[in-house]
Amino acid sequence: MDRIDAMRAFVAVVTEGSFSKAAITMQLSPQLVSKYVAKLEEQLHTRLLNRTTRKVSVTESGSQYFIHAQQILLSIDDMEAQLGGLQQHPKGTLRISAPVSFALKHMAKLIADFQARYPLVTVDLQLSDRKVDIVEEGFDIALRIGQLESSSLIAKKIAPIRVVLCAAPKYFKAHGTPKRLEDLEAHRYLHYSYMNVETKGQIFKYLKAKQLKDSSVFRSNNGDVLVEAAIEGAGLVLQPTFIASKALNAGKLVIVLPEYEPSPLGLYAVYAHRKLLPHKVRCFIDFMTDYYGAPPYWDEQIVDE
Repeated sequence: MDRIDAMRAFVAVVTEGSFSKAAITMQLSPQLVSKYVAKLEEQLHTRLLNRTTRKVSVTESGSQYFIHAQQILLSIDDMEAQLGGLQQHPKGTLRISAPVSFALKHMAKLIADFQARYPLVTVDLQLSDRKVDIVEEGFDIALRIGQLESSSLIAKKIAPIRVVLCAAPKYFKAHGTPKRLEDLEAHRYLHYSYMNVETKGQIFKYLKAKQLKDSSVFRSNNGDVLVEAAIEGAGLVLQPTFIASKALNAGKLVIVLPEYEPSPLGLYAVYAHRKLLPHKVRCFIDFMTDYYGAPPYWDEQIVDE
Protein backbone atom coordinates (compact mmCIF):
# COMPACT_ATOMS: atom_id res chain seq x y z
CA MET A 1 0.00 0.00 0.00
CA ASP A 2 1.25 3.48 -0.87
CA ARG A 3 1.35 5.44 2.39
CA ILE A 4 0.79 8.76 0.62
CA ASP A 5 -2.29 7.45 -1.22
CA ALA A 6 -3.64 6.10 2.06
CA MET A 7 -2.99 9.44 3.74
CA ARG A 8 -4.84 11.23 0.92
CA ALA A 9 -7.76 8.83 1.30
CA PHE A 10 -7.99 9.46 5.05
CA VAL A 11 -7.81 13.26 4.62
CA ALA A 12 -10.48 13.07 1.91
CA VAL A 13 -12.82 11.07 4.16
CA VAL A 14 -12.45 13.59 7.00
CA THR A 15 -12.81 16.55 4.65
CA GLU A 16 -15.83 15.19 2.77
CA GLY A 17 -17.48 13.53 5.77
CA SER A 18 -18.01 10.09 4.24
CA PHE A 19 -16.27 7.31 2.33
CA SER A 20 -18.62 7.64 -0.64
CA LYS A 21 -18.01 11.38 -1.08
CA ALA A 22 -14.26 10.88 -0.61
CA ALA A 23 -14.37 8.20 -3.30
CA ILE A 24 -16.02 10.61 -5.74
CA THR A 25 -13.42 13.29 -4.98
CA MET A 26 -10.54 10.85 -5.46
CA GLN A 27 -12.18 9.08 -8.41
CA LEU A 28 -11.84 5.73 -6.66
CA SER A 29 -14.28 3.11 -5.44
CA PRO A 30 -15.60 3.46 -1.85
CA GLN A 31 -14.23 -0.03 -1.17
CA LEU A 32 -10.70 1.01 -2.13
CA VAL A 33 -10.91 4.19 -0.04
CA SER A 34 -12.07 2.11 2.93
CA LYS A 35 -9.24 -0.36 2.33
CA TYR A 36 -6.68 2.46 2.28
CA VAL A 37 -7.90 3.85 5.62
CA ALA A 38 -8.08 0.41 7.22
CA LYS A 39 -4.51 -0.39 6.17
CA LEU A 40 -3.35 2.98 7.46
CA GLU A 41 -4.94 2.29 10.85
CA GLU A 42 -3.29 -1.13 10.86
CA GLN A 43 0.13 0.37 10.19
CA LEU A 44 -0.34 3.05 12.84
CA HIS A 45 -1.81 0.58 15.36
CA THR A 46 -4.59 3.02 16.21
CA ARG A 47 -8.16 3.78 15.16
CA LEU A 48 -8.46 7.00 13.20
CA LEU A 49 -12.18 6.91 12.38
CA ASN A 50 -15.31 5.67 14.13
CA ARG A 51 -17.66 4.14 11.57
CA THR A 52 -21.39 3.51 11.87
CA THR A 53 -24.01 2.78 9.23
CA ARG A 54 -25.03 6.45 9.29
CA LYS A 55 -21.89 8.51 9.74
CA VAL A 56 -18.14 8.66 10.12
CA SER A 57 -16.51 10.54 12.98
CA VAL A 58 -12.88 11.28 13.75
CA THR A 59 -11.23 9.86 16.87
CA GLU A 60 -8.89 11.93 19.02
CA SER A 61 -5.91 10.20 17.41
CA GLY A 62 -7.46 10.70 13.99
CA SER A 63 -7.88 14.43 14.63
CA GLN A 64 -4.18 14.77 15.46
CA TYR A 65 -3.15 12.66 12.48
CA PHE A 66 -5.40 14.72 10.18
CA ILE A 67 -3.61 17.95 11.12
CA HIS A 68 -0.16 16.52 10.42
CA ALA A 69 -1.27 14.65 7.30
CA GLN A 70 -2.62 17.90 5.83
CA GLN A 71 0.75 19.57 6.35
CA ILE A 72 2.64 16.66 4.78
CA LEU A 73 0.37 16.49 1.74
CA LEU A 74 0.55 20.25 1.35
CA SER A 75 4.36 20.09 1.27
CA ILE A 76 4.25 17.33 -1.34
CA ASP A 77 1.77 19.26 -3.48
CA ASP A 78 3.91 22.40 -3.19
CA MET A 79 6.99 20.51 -4.35
CA GLU A 80 5.14 18.97 -7.30
CA ALA A 81 3.68 22.33 -8.24
CA GLN A 82 7.11 23.94 -8.28
CA LEU A 83 8.52 21.17 -10.42
CA GLY A 84 5.55 21.49 -12.75
CA GLY A 85 6.14 25.19 -13.28
CA LEU A 86 2.79 26.30 -11.84
CA GLN A 87 4.32 29.41 -10.30
CA GLN A 88 5.41 31.15 -13.48
CA HIS A 89 3.99 34.60 -14.09
CA PRO A 90 1.13 34.70 -11.52
CA LYS A 91 -1.38 37.47 -12.16
CA GLY A 92 -4.81 38.70 -11.14
CA THR A 93 -6.31 39.98 -7.87
CA LEU A 94 -5.38 38.18 -4.65
CA ARG A 95 -7.98 38.74 -1.89
CA ILE A 96 -6.57 38.25 1.61
CA SER A 97 -8.23 38.50 5.03
CA ALA A 98 -5.89 39.15 7.96
CA PRO A 99 -6.10 40.01 11.69
CA VAL A 100 -6.03 43.75 12.30
CA SER A 101 -3.07 44.12 14.67
CA PHE A 102 -0.86 41.63 12.87
CA ALA A 103 -1.51 43.16 9.46
CA LEU A 104 -0.91 46.73 10.65
CA LYS A 105 2.42 45.81 12.21
CA HIS A 106 3.84 43.10 9.98
CA MET A 107 2.18 42.85 6.56
CA ALA A 108 2.93 46.12 4.73
CA LYS A 109 6.53 45.15 3.94
CA LEU A 110 5.49 41.58 3.14
CA ILE A 111 2.98 42.78 0.53
CA ALA A 112 5.44 45.30 -0.92
CA ASP A 113 8.17 42.64 -1.24
CA PHE A 114 5.71 40.15 -2.72
CA GLN A 115 4.52 42.58 -5.37
CA ALA A 116 8.11 43.55 -6.20
CA ARG A 117 8.67 39.92 -7.14
CA TYR A 118 5.23 39.38 -8.73
CA PRO A 119 4.21 42.76 -10.21
CA LEU A 120 1.23 41.36 -12.12
CA VAL A 121 -0.60 40.42 -8.89
CA THR A 122 -2.97 42.98 -7.36
CA VAL A 123 -3.45 42.53 -3.62
CA ASP A 124 -6.78 43.31 -1.91
CA LEU A 125 -6.02 43.07 1.83
CA GLN A 126 -9.04 43.24 4.17
CA LEU A 127 -8.40 43.57 7.92
CA SER A 128 -10.75 41.87 10.36
CA ASP A 129 -10.42 39.87 13.58
CA ARG A 130 -13.64 38.11 12.64
CA LYS A 131 -13.35 34.54 11.35
CA VAL A 132 -14.40 35.12 7.76
CA ASP A 133 -16.03 32.49 5.55
CA ILE A 134 -13.41 32.19 2.82
CA VAL A 135 -15.64 30.59 0.21
CA GLU A 136 -18.82 32.60 0.85
CA GLU A 137 -16.99 35.94 1.07
CA GLY A 138 -14.71 35.33 -1.88
CA PHE A 139 -11.29 35.34 -0.21
CA ASP A 140 -8.35 33.48 -1.69
CA ILE A 141 -6.48 33.29 1.63
CA ALA A 142 -7.25 34.07 5.27
CA LEU A 143 -4.53 34.50 7.88
CA ARG A 144 -5.59 33.13 11.24
CA ILE A 145 -3.93 33.02 14.63
CA GLY A 146 -4.68 30.27 17.12
CA GLN A 147 -4.63 26.52 17.51
CA LEU A 148 -5.34 24.65 14.30
CA GLU A 149 -8.66 22.78 14.24
CA SER A 150 -9.85 20.14 11.80
CA SER A 151 -11.87 21.59 8.94
CA SER A 152 -12.50 21.24 5.23
CA LEU A 153 -9.98 24.04 4.61
CA ILE A 154 -6.26 23.66 4.08
CA ALA A 155 -3.93 25.43 6.52
CA LYS A 156 -0.22 26.14 6.14
CA LYS A 157 1.68 27.17 9.27
CA ILE A 158 3.61 30.38 8.65
CA ALA A 159 5.10 31.24 12.04
CA PRO A 160 4.83 30.46 15.76
CA ILE A 161 2.99 33.07 17.81
CA ARG A 162 4.31 33.54 21.33
CA VAL A 163 1.89 34.86 23.97
CA VAL A 164 3.18 36.43 27.20
CA LEU A 165 1.74 37.87 30.40
CA CYS A 166 3.24 41.28 31.12
CA ALA A 167 2.73 44.68 32.71
CA ALA A 168 4.54 48.00 33.15
CA PRO A 169 7.22 48.46 35.85
CA LYS A 170 5.14 51.25 37.39
CA TYR A 171 2.18 48.85 37.72
CA PHE A 172 4.35 46.36 39.63
CA LYS A 173 5.70 49.18 41.79
CA ALA A 174 2.17 50.17 42.77
CA HIS A 175 0.58 46.72 43.06
CA GLY A 176 3.42 44.23 43.55
CA THR A 177 4.68 41.53 41.21
CA PRO A 178 2.79 38.20 41.06
CA LYS A 179 5.07 35.29 41.95
CA ARG A 180 2.48 32.49 41.72
CA LEU A 181 -0.63 31.89 39.64
CA GLU A 182 -2.74 32.36 42.75
CA ASP A 183 -1.40 35.92 43.06
CA LEU A 184 -3.28 36.89 39.89
CA GLU A 185 -6.47 37.07 41.96
CA ALA A 186 -5.25 40.36 43.46
CA HIS A 187 -4.33 42.00 40.14
CA ARG A 188 -6.12 43.85 37.35
CA TYR A 189 -6.32 41.94 34.07
CA LEU A 190 -6.85 43.65 30.72
CA HIS A 191 -8.96 41.20 28.74
CA TYR A 192 -8.90 40.66 24.96
CA SER A 193 -12.48 39.94 23.88
CA TYR A 194 -11.57 37.45 21.16
CA MET A 195 -9.10 35.49 23.28
CA ASN A 196 -9.99 31.81 23.46
CA VAL A 197 -9.78 31.25 27.21
CA GLU A 198 -10.49 27.56 26.69
CA THR A 199 -6.97 27.19 25.32
CA LYS A 200 -4.95 24.63 27.26
CA GLY A 201 -2.63 25.99 29.94
CA GLN A 202 -2.88 26.79 33.63
CA ILE A 203 -2.66 30.52 33.14
CA PHE A 204 -5.87 30.57 31.09
CA LYS A 205 -7.71 28.87 33.95
CA TYR A 206 -6.90 31.74 36.29
CA LEU A 207 -7.50 34.48 33.76
CA LYS A 208 -10.85 32.98 32.79
CA ALA A 209 -11.87 33.00 36.46
CA LYS A 210 -10.91 36.68 36.73
CA GLN A 211 -12.76 37.52 33.53
CA LEU A 212 -15.99 35.97 34.84
CA LYS A 213 -15.58 37.33 38.35
CA ASP A 214 -14.40 40.92 37.81
CA SER A 215 -17.01 42.92 35.91
CA SER A 216 -14.98 46.16 36.16
CA VAL A 217 -11.97 44.81 34.26
CA PHE A 218 -10.85 46.70 31.15
CA ARG A 219 -11.69 44.65 28.05
CA SER A 220 -11.35 45.36 24.34
CA ASN A 221 -11.48 43.58 20.99
CA ASN A 222 -8.14 45.13 19.98
CA GLY A 223 -4.80 43.98 21.38
CA ASP A 224 -2.94 47.19 20.55
CA VAL A 225 -5.24 49.22 22.81
CA LEU A 226 -4.74 46.76 25.66
CA VAL A 227 -0.96 46.81 25.29
CA GLU A 228 -0.96 50.62 25.31
CA ALA A 229 -3.15 50.55 28.44
CA ALA A 230 -0.72 48.13 30.07
CA ILE A 231 2.18 50.48 29.25
CA GLU A 232 0.25 53.21 31.09
CA GLY A 233 0.03 51.01 34.17
CA ALA A 234 -3.60 49.88 33.84
CA GLY A 235 -2.91 46.21 34.61
CA LEU A 236 -1.61 42.85 33.41
CA VAL A 237 -2.13 41.88 29.79
CA LEU A 238 -1.80 38.55 27.97
CA GLN A 239 -0.91 39.36 24.37
CA PRO A 240 1.15 38.07 21.44
CA THR A 241 4.73 39.29 21.23
CA PHE A 242 4.14 40.53 17.68
CA ILE A 243 2.17 43.33 19.38
CA ALA A 244 4.10 43.71 22.63
CA SER A 245 7.72 43.11 21.52
CA LYS A 246 8.59 46.79 20.98
CA ALA A 247 7.44 47.73 24.48
CA LEU A 248 9.15 44.65 25.97
CA ASN A 249 12.44 45.48 24.26
CA ALA A 250 12.22 49.07 25.50
CA GLY A 251 11.52 47.99 29.09
CA LYS A 252 8.07 49.59 29.05
CA LEU A 253 6.57 46.16 29.73
CA VAL A 254 8.03 43.26 31.71
CA ILE A 255 7.11 39.57 31.40
CA VAL A 256 5.85 37.85 34.57
CA LEU A 257 5.30 34.19 35.45
CA PRO A 258 7.35 33.01 32.43
CA GLU A 259 7.26 29.44 33.77
CA TYR A 260 3.50 29.40 33.03
CA GLU A 261 3.77 30.88 29.55
CA PRO A 262 1.25 29.12 27.26
CA SER A 263 2.44 26.96 24.38
CA PRO A 264 2.90 29.08 21.25
CA LEU A 265 -0.08 29.53 18.97
CA GLY A 266 0.38 29.54 15.20
CA LEU A 267 -0.05 31.97 12.33
CA TYR A 268 -1.72 30.01 9.54
CA ALA A 269 -2.50 30.74 5.92
CA VAL A 270 -5.89 29.11 5.34
CA TYR A 271 -7.43 28.52 1.93
CA ALA A 272 -10.09 26.41 0.26
CA HIS A 273 -9.28 22.83 -0.66
CA ARG A 274 -8.50 22.77 -4.35
CA LYS A 275 -6.67 20.19 -6.40
CA LEU A 276 -4.79 22.83 -8.39
CA LEU A 277 -4.34 26.19 -6.71
CA PRO A 278 -4.26 29.37 -8.81
CA HIS A 279 -0.68 30.54 -9.39
CA LYS A 280 -1.20 33.72 -7.37
CA VAL A 281 -2.34 31.80 -4.25
CA ARG A 282 0.43 29.23 -4.34
CA CYS A 283 3.05 31.93 -4.92
CA PHE A 284 1.85 34.00 -1.97
CA ILE A 285 1.81 31.01 0.39
CA ASP A 286 5.32 30.00 -0.71
CA PHE A 287 6.49 33.60 -0.35
CA MET A 288 5.14 33.85 3.21
CA THR A 289 6.75 30.59 4.31
CA ASP A 290 9.84 31.44 6.38
CA TYR A 291 9.42 35.16 5.55
CA TYR A 292 9.24 36.16 9.20
CA GLY A 293 12.07 33.88 10.35
CA ALA A 294 12.39 31.19 13.00
CA PRO A 295 12.04 32.52 15.60
CA PRO A 296 10.13 35.45 14.06
CA TYR A 297 12.10 38.69 13.95
CA TRP A 298 9.83 40.34 16.55
CA ASP A 299 10.93 37.74 19.15
CA GLU A 300 14.67 37.94 18.55
CA GLN A 301 15.48 40.74 21.00
CA ILE A 302 12.99 40.02 23.77
CA VAL A 303 14.71 39.55 27.13
CA ASP A 304 12.84 37.30 29.55
CA GLU A 305 12.96 38.37 33.13
